[in-house]
Amino acid sequence: MKPCDFFYFNRSDRGILLFFLLLAIVANALIFFVGGSEETTPMAAQDSLPTPPSRSSAYAPTASEPYEQDRGRMPERFAFDPNTADSTALLRLGLQPWQVRNIYKYRAAGGVYRRPADFARLYGLTQKQYRELEPFIHISRDYAPAAELYTPEPHAAYDTTRRYPVKIGPTEHVDLNTSDTTTLKRVPGIGSYFARRIVAYRERLGGYHSAVQLSEIEDFPENAISFFIVSNNIRKINVNQLKLNELKRHPYINYYQAKAITDYRRLRGQLRSLGDLRLLKDFSPSDIERLQPYVEF
Repeated sequence: MKPCDFFYFNRSDRGILLFFLLLAIVANALIFFVGGSEETTPMAAQDSLPTPPSRSSAYAPTASEPYEQDRGRMPERFAFDPNTADSTALLRLGLQPWQVRNIYKYRAAGGVYRRPADFARLYGLTQKQYRELEPFIHISRDYAPAAELYTPEPHAAYDTTRRYPVKIGPTEHVDLNTSDTTTLKRVPGIGSYFARRIVAYRERLGGYHSAVQLSEIEDFPENAISFFIVSNNIRKINVNQLKLNELKRHPYINYYQAKAITDYRRLRGQLRSLGDLRLLKDFSPSDIERLQPYVEF
């Protein structure tokens, strides 16, 4: 198309061509000015841009943060009580704000640090930090258990400094049938458990007739038997009067033996001696021998 042909377009066609020509000129001007400014951005401007925070400095105190902390200050060392120290003192020691919050929550829930080792359970505290802080942890006696104030009254059978019975010597003895649990615990090898077992078995038997009977208690320490003596204080049972259930309560009479005694009384009358039981298959000679001290007719 010749240049002069431009003037042969009608008015609407000429308007469209002029619009696109103007649009092209504006686009080229924008590319020139905007692109050039990006390429000529000085290095100093780039250096002035803010640096993103690193992982180690991600924590930033906010207006709601209740604790003060100076991150440029080195941890200090001074005596403190973890039960009463405030947030300022704890932060000065080098603890983190969230650790201080945990201490406050623990104390608010009724928790008490009774000894320095309890402070080692603080979440996030390293062994190195604890070793450095341990010499400075001074816990007031106000937080010690009140039970430590209790002092037992003096007693001849107790050492008041150690609070347990003083054991008898190798030549001393204790009566099996008359002693209570406190006296029984004075025997070497006998504690609360075996003292109760001795008394319970004595009630079932009706009394001991020999210290050797202690070996019938399960796991009883044999070296303690020599410290016991036996007084003649045995409660006997009448085999002609007791019912079956009453007879079988004795440790030396089982159900079948109790039934054999009641059957004998029903069929033959009352027993006159233990010799009558020798005819019954449920009684061996050893059974009759150990029953001898405990029956009457």
